[in-house]
Amino acid sequence: MFKKNEERKGLLFVVSGPSGVGKGTVIKELMQRDPLLCLSISMTSRSRRPNEVDGKDYFFVSESEFLEHIEKDNLLEWAKVHGNYYGTPKDYVLKKLSENNDVILEIDTRGASKIKSLYPDAILIFIVPPRWCDLRLRLETRSSENFDEIKRRLSRSIEEIEEYFIYDYIIVNNSVIEAASELECIIVAQRARRERREDIISKLRSEIQFGQEVI
Repeated sequence: MFKKNEERKGLLFVVSGPSGVGKGTVIKELMQRDPLLCLSISMTSRSRRPNEVDGKDYFFVSESEFLEHIEKDNLLEWAKVHGNYYGTPKDYVLKKLSENNDVILEIDTRGASKIKSLYPDAILIFIVPPRWCDLRLRLETRSSENFDEIKRRLSRSIEEIEEYFIYDYIIVNNSVIEAASELECIIVAQRARRERREDIISKLRSEIQFGQEVI
């Protein structure tokens, strides 16, 4: 994996996928493998689920508080999804990127499109289920939404899948371990791109030149 003392710019990774596809679980697995990644915590106006922790899973705020953050331009992107507001706090992301840290965002397709327009170098990754019936089953078995909410989420999932073309990579979540490994490979490959290793080549050239002068 990437070593902290190598010189490079922070990378921005955006991970999206239909509701219930397991993107949050995949990202958690990845974070255990790569402690140098910084996960941006989204803000939402929706109610907190029993297993969620404020400030860890999301920043949970009221709708009026969320609208106030929009008015103050405190969000990098935001959208209203399934009747609730979701957004990315701006200060954290910009601070981490300026410190040459890699940041990963878990946001929907609308937010991903906004991020890409603001940061063309952002790497967009879309996670999909192996089959449509798998997605429906995951939503029904997690018991956190009622029937009408599941219908809304499935309807939105169809729209999101049709927006796949804005993404750079697509990962099929056959299993959390496999999907996290694919995501890890994408990140490693992006860190090793030629334009992000120019400083290393420059140092090598300087050392070679110095060695030739000594000889």
